[in-house]
Amino acid sequence: MSMPIVAIAVVPLATLAVIVVLAVALISIYNGLVVLRNRFKNAFAQIDVQLKRRYDLIPNLVETAKGYMKHERETLEAVIKARNVAMGAANTVRNDPGNPDAMKGLLGAESALQGSVARMMLLVERYPDLKADKTMATMMEELTSTENKVAFARQAYNDAVMAYNTKRETFPTVAFAGMLGFQTAQLFEIVDPTEREAVKVQF
Repeated sequence: MSMPIVAIAVVPLATLAVIVVLAVALISIYNGLVVLRNRFKNAFAQIDVQLKRRYDLIPNLVETAKGYMKHERETLEAVIKARNVAMGAANTVRNDPGNPDAMKGLLGAESALQGSVARMMLLVERYPDLKADKTMATMMEELTSTENKVAFARQAYNDAVMAYNTKRETFPTVAFAGMLGFQTAQLFEIVDPTEREAVKVQF
């Protein structure tokens, strides 16, 4: 009578061991994804700092240009409108950098803003007095510096996103990432190749 009792006791221990191993594996997967997600969120925070700086510079830039470019009101207003849309999109991403739809919205808004600023800069070339304005030159230098910092921060963010996405898509993590609430993160890339480069200004 003792043999069946031993057999019955062994089965639950084996089942318990499997459950413990699975639980430990899930905890490890979850913690690993949290660490990588926090890294790319922190990396986006560095982009966000530079985007805020640029959003603050643009209205001052436009205001200075208004004094010289009185007949270019439509172009200047388009820059401010694009800046406001991009700033709103950045606020949305700031609350949830892991949301791919929010990031796509920001990328579209940033592409439109870069296009608007580039068009304004082409017009600036037609106004020698504006190009010679010290305030304008200083702000353009700050804007160019900020664009370079955005590019640098974007690279760090994309590296962090790549590490996270790679971990999320490899086995066995891929089997559990979705059920644990980890979405694929969106790279910070501007799709239109004509908009990939930072705004370049020559005085």
